[in-house]
Amino acid sequence: MAGTETTTSKGAAPDGSTAGPAPEDGTPGASVAHHDLAGLEAGLDALDTVQTRRTPLRTTLVQKALPPFVAVALVLVVWQVLVWAKITDDYKLPSPTAVWDEVADAWAQGTLLGYIWTSVSRGLLGFLMALAIGTPLGLLVARVRFVRAAIGPILSGLQSLPSVAWVPPAVIWLGLNDSMMYAVILLGAVPSIANGLVSGVDQVPPLFLRAGRTLGATGLRGTWHIVMPAALPGYLAGLKQGWAFSWRSLMAAEIIASSPDLGVGLGQLLENGRTVGSMPMVFLAIFLILIVGIAIDLLIFSPLERRVLRGRGLLVRS
Repeated sequence: MAGTETTTSKGAAPDGSTAGPAPEDGTPGASVAHHDLAGLEAGLDALDTVQTRRTPLRTTLVQKALPPFVAVALVLVVWQVLVWAKITDDYKLPSPTAVWDEVADAWAQGTLLGYIWTSVSRGLLGFLMALAIGTPLGLLVARVRFVRAAIGPILSGLQSLPSVAWVPPAVIWLGLNDSMMYAVILLGAVPSIANGLVSGVDQVPPLFLRAGRTLGATGLRGTWHIVMPAALPGYLAGLKQGWAFSWRSLMAAEIIASSPDLGVGLGQLLENGRTVGSMPMVFLAIFLILIVGIAIDLLIFSPLERRVLRGRGLLVRS
């Protein structure tokens, strides 16, 4: 029997199925494929593109400014209703108008801004000192195993210790002066800043460190260009907590250790109100302490946090 010659016709698949010829440039099939590929690339580019459209002012006011005003108004209404209901004596729960009169008196006497500046200047200077100490300490604990084993648990214990506990020994050691105030702030804030940086460094992917070493970023150069940028979210969280500890430590020191030589800060104003039995003055001091804390967070830490998160693609405006 003669052998049969098997041939594959042009355009036929090896399995016997018939496939059409591949579309060539200029044919309708090639045009459709080109448009499909272009559409796919455009869709991927749209997913990767960060929307930078500016939010209208009205929308910003409604979403950001209106809710706090509504909450404050609700608190004032409930407060006034409790005053009208006579749930307690007037000297224990003054009306909002009585507290406002106290604000007006302090403003008229020119002492209101002095109260605020005395405490804010101490708090910011003490925080900067804590930042200068806590940052290298945190890096040392995070990068040197022996140092972490030696003082890591101590830093965690100091962070959980109430800062008010440092006021009596600070007064005995340093006396009633600004140095005592700064010592209390440092003892309260440094552990928080250091632990925040340690936590941030621990979360740095090892791949970043290996890539940095491959590129020659070792030692201080690697710390500055690789470790610190990668640890920035945790470090920023430690800074926010460090400021909170600084502010609370300062208020505790001003309340407990008062002296005419130290001036009248917000903590001293609070203690003066308790001494003379003036609840409007007490409420004024509490509100000013709260307002300063909120203002520092909104003006300094929140913008920094948004910038860091946006730089890492974690906060995209839609």
